[in-house]
Parts: sequence; structure tokens; C-alpha cells
Amino acid sequence: MAGLELPHVDVAIAGGGPVGSALALALSRSAVSVARIADDAHVADRPIALSHGSRLILERLGAWHPSGGTPIRTIHVSQQGFGKTVMRCSDYALPALGYVVAYSKLVAQLADRTPVLTGILEGWDTSGDEIKLGLSLAGKAARMRARLLVLADGGLTRGAEQITDYGQRAVVTRVSAERASRSTAWERFTAEGPLALLPFEDSHALVWSVSPHTAEDLCRLPDPEFLARLRNAFGGRLGDFLSVGPRSAFPLSLRRGTIHPSPRVLAIGNAAQTLHPVAGQGLNLGLRDAWELARMLLEAGQEEIGAPALLSRYARSRTLDRYAGIGFTDFLVRMFSNSVAPLALARGAGLALLDILPPARHFLARRMMFGARALP
Repeated sequence: MAGLELPHVDVAIAGGGPVGSALALALSRSAVSVARIADDAHVADRPIALSHGSRLILERLGAWHPSGGTPIRTIHVSQQGFGKTVMRCSDYALPALGYVVAYSKLVAQLADRTPVLTGILEGWDTSGDEIKLGLSLAGKAARMRARLLVLADGGLTRGAEQITDYGQRAVVTRVSAERASRSTAWERFTAEGPLALLPFEDSHALVWSVSPHTAEDLCRLPDPEFLARLRNAFGGRLGDFLSVGPRSAFPLSLRRGTIHPSPRVLAIGNAAQTLHPVAGQGLNLGLRDAWELARMLLEAGQEEIGAPALLSRYARSRTLDRYAGIGFTDFLVRMFSNSVAPLALARGAGLALLDILPPARHFLARRMMFGARALP
């Protein structure tokens, strides 16, 4: 049997996460017809950091909730030993540098605004001016034709990616501290990897990058021993850590596909690149992917959608921001995840210089908020 034939659309988006949902929302109520395909997999209920630039994108989409998550007004960056720098929202006349939100809440407030085909994208074939999609909807085969297929969230790839294994695991949990820091995000570089503490509601979200062996130890330690290890790695700025929630760990790697599009297929968000969580750049980069692609599609004629010229133009427009984001996070991981004495001295000097040279610090902060082009 050939399966159910679904209506032809201009753009098919595969992915149930925030990037694909943001693209679908940006194209809604326009002349561009859209089908968003996503399975009903459980969405992780974990905190995630959004930059101020991402807030602006969500506001333009009408998807920014007035409560806005937990604001980050100060970012404190340091390493064990010598060197630190501090960024403050008051330096940029902004209400916050970023926000910490529940990932599940962000997905819901984006995905619930547009229709979805609940199912799985099984494969596709390009034919002339369209692409033919094979779907599985509730276990039944279906077909759809589109001018453009956009692979977004959910780990879909086109099979032409490079993978760098960092040899680290991220231990994630929530902790409370003796001296609560309601609006400061802490990035602490240790010999095994970066340790991030983000303000989230009435506690802190912890993302602690360590070796696989250490991650196993940290996940099975009794709570008091875990909190003592955390205090030893982080230092005493927040006093003692008082409680810890359930812990889990996941491997860290850099995955990136080629920037050059396939015929009538584009990858955005974590289908195009999955970054190390250091500096919280991955989702913010993906939202900029979606915003730029939506802008181009809304300006294009119908016959241009999915055509090589438009896809090449999109790829060129995203090259600088994409490679800058990849290079920045990769540099931080490689430069700061070791205890080599000369490097430690150089790192400390670099952080100290950032702290006393406002133009350099502002350059970095604006790119963390708005991407390599530093445009809100």
C-alpha cells in the first residue's frame, strides 16, 4: 500500500523542540504553508539559559511570557586559582543579560501555538522542484510533498556530520546554597571542565562537566559527600551547599554538519550543530538560525522556496555566526579543561585583562547575547 497522501506544503519542519517550533510560529499567518512533524516523546524538564537576544526573538514571535523565567543580571567567570571577570546588565542598559527557563515550559509555549503532525520522518527523496517525504503517523505510512524540508530539533542529521568527543560528561541537577544568589550566573573553570551554576527559581541549576569516571562517582555519592565535592570545586562564594536534587549525566561532544545545504534540505538548530553547554550558546544559536531562515522565506516568492539560490543565501548568512559559536565554545573547552601551569597562568591573565578592559569585555558580552554579528 502506498499510504496516506497528505497535502502539499511549502515548508515541512521535522522537530518538536523550540527551534523548529519557533520557525513554524514565525511562518504562521503568512502565505507560506507549513507542516511541522514531531513525535510525542517526553520533553526533558531541565533548566536552560536564554540570552537577551533570544528574548527579543521570542517577543517578536509573541511567545515571551511576562514572567520571563529567572533573570541573569550578572555573569561571574573565574577559574580555580588566579583570574576572573564580571559582566553586568547595567553596563548595557538592559534588564538582564539572559534568563533561565524550564526547557519543557519553553517548548510548550512555542509548540502549542502551531499545529503538529504527530509522527516520525522516515526518509525523503528530492525530485525536481519538490521533496517527497515518507512519514510514519501512529504506525501507519504516509507521504507528503514539500518545496523545502527543514531538519530542526531532535538529533536528525543528513549523515554528513563531524563529531568531536570531548571525553566529558555533564552532571546536571539543582542545588541550594547558604548564600543564595538570585540573579548571578557563575561559570567556574576547573581542571576537568567548566562548572556552571545558574539562578533558577529558588535554587541553582548545576551543569558540571567532568571526566566520565568522575561523573559516575558524582552521580552515586551520598548527598553530603556530593555537596562537599561541589564546594571544593566551586569555592566558598555561596557558602556551603545545603541540598541537591536528583542527578543525571550525559556525554558531551561537538556535532556539526556541513554548512552547505543538500538539495531542498536545510538543517538548523541541533540538527545542524550540537555544542558543549559551556557559555550556554547552543539553543540561542539555533533560535537565530530559525529567525534568519523565517525572514528569508517570508521575503521569497513561492517558486524560490527550497531553490538552490535561497538555500545558498541562507548558508552564507549563517556562516559567520555559526562558526563563531562553534569556535568559541570549542576554544573554551580545550583551553580551560586542563591544569597545565603555563596555560593556567595565561587563562588567568586573560580573564583579568577582560575585567580591566571594558571594550574587550563588552565585545564578548554582546556576542554572547546577540551572536557573532552582535545585532539585536
